[in-house]
Amino acid sequence: MMHWIILPVVLPALLAPLIGFVMRHDITLARVASVAGTVLLVAVAIGLAVMAADGTTHVYRLGNWPAPFGIVLVLDRLSALMVLLTAVLAMIVLIHAIATGWDARGRHFHALFQFQLMGICGAFLTGDVFNLFVFFEVLLIASYGLMIHSGGKERVRAGLQYVVMNLAGSTLFLFALGTLYASTGTLNIADLAVRIPQIPADEAALVRVAAMLLMIVFAVKAALFPVQFWLPATYANAPAPVAALFAIMTKVGAYAILRVHTVVFGPGVPGTEDLAGAWLFPAAIVTIAIGAFGVLGARRLMPLIAFSVVGSMGTLLVAVAAFSVPATTAALYYLVHSTFAAACLFLIADLVLSRRSSDTLRPQTPTVQNGLFAALFFAAAIAMAGMPPLSGFLGKLLVLDALRAPGIIGWAWTAILAGSLLTIVGFVRAGSTLFWKSTALVTSEPDAADKTPAEVDAAQAPATAMQVAPAMVGLAMLAGLAIFAGPVAAYLEDTSTQLFDRAGYVNAVLSPAEER
Repeated sequence: MMHWIILPVVLPALLAPLIGFVMRHDITLARVASVAGTVLLVAVAIGLAVMAADGTTHVYRLGNWPAPFGIVLVLDRLSALMVLLTAVLAMIVLIHAIATGWDARGRHFHALFQFQLMGICGAFLTGDVFNLFVFFEVLLIASYGLMIHSGGKERVRAGLQYVVMNLAGSTLFLFALGTLYASTGTLNIADLAVRIPQIPADEAALVRVAAMLLMIVFAVKAALFPVQFWLPATYANAPAPVAALFAIMTKVGAYAILRVHTVVFGPGVPGTEDLAGAWLFPAAIVTIAIGAFGVLGARRLMPLIAFSVVGSMGTLLVAVAAFSVPATTAALYYLVHSTFAAACLFLIADLVLSRRSSDTLRPQTPTVQNGLFAALFFAAAIAMAGMPPLSGFLGKLLVLDALRAPGIIGWAWTAILAGSLLTIVGFVRAGSTLFWKSTALVTSEPDAADKTPAEVDAAQAPATAMQVAPAMVGLAMLAGLAIFAGPVAAYLEDTSTQLFDRAGYVNAVLSPAEER
């Protein structure tokens, strides 16, 4: 049996308690262990991506128990892509957190960080919806701790809202699992794909209820209208490196929609084939509008970036809602792009705001390295807004090209293009205020007198190469995604084709376990 598949789950699961119990009082040792573990995770993720590149669906059966009776992890192109994206993003965020000292503001940052990686990687690799719930809870518990890392009244308040919203989602998830198990007698994704089509359409009422409950749960994770309201406050008040890591959290919801509502309730399944798309498309259109108007109306930098994440999720899910190979290919390209773009914006915002008195979008004294920060912000902003030459333009072009069917082209194109325009205007206004409309006198800042000498020194301290490097690496990823758009799109097309090959997935998972 290929044991490499379980390493992205086991590695951080073993490292997290080791850091939490043994190294929590030694920040240097915790940093070394966390970086070493994340580097190893990147290496394993690359190996898994290479292993899945030939189109084979690999199955890891815990205890060598066959599905659907045992727990299985499934590696295909899609899950390998998501694990690799998570590992690379985690490495970028971790270096930034260490270089800026964010990790030293609480004893358990690195332990929680590793638990978060365990939950995210497990969610991408699991082969049954019950363990999807389990890994959701693991990553959510870790995210609660990371959300309130270093404390503060506003952060705790936003964290409470985040906890309450996700606990409600978890409750709905359990209701959905109970309903689905009562209807089918299984929660294995491949087994569900076999049993649900055998249920007559006129007897599938409970299955339709379960499908909609799961869609609502995944919509909560993906910040989709009407359950998107938790995201702006959460991301705006989280520590910047945590908000950057959270850029992959909404993609867990999008991945779950793709996996479950394609393989289990996908096209051709009586009673549920049009259920997801009919509800998902209009909700995604409204989500784009909420994100765009939120960016335009934001008066603080962190909420502005948070609303841009909401808008990007709307664009992503508009493509997902088509449930076709071309649209899914476009969605996956845009998923990779938007993850790095959002992370870059949060990391750059951290560098800027640590040198300003607040994140309010008003003129203040120019920061040290003002030109460098302006250039980084400009590059990340045009990527998020979807302007050339970075990958955001190509991602939105692919989405628009995939959504040309009558009945959806008008809504989709209008929402994406108008949303992009409003997002551009919002970022232009923010950038000009932050970097070009600055006053020349330090005494002009209303709260400058309230700063301690240490805070004044920190505000005037230039960013080191290690502090700037993670954001620049993220921008390099966006540039590379644009330069190599052809090969990347070809790989993602193969990934989408494999995702819609339900028979191939079912045969791989439900085939007899191989002898060790």
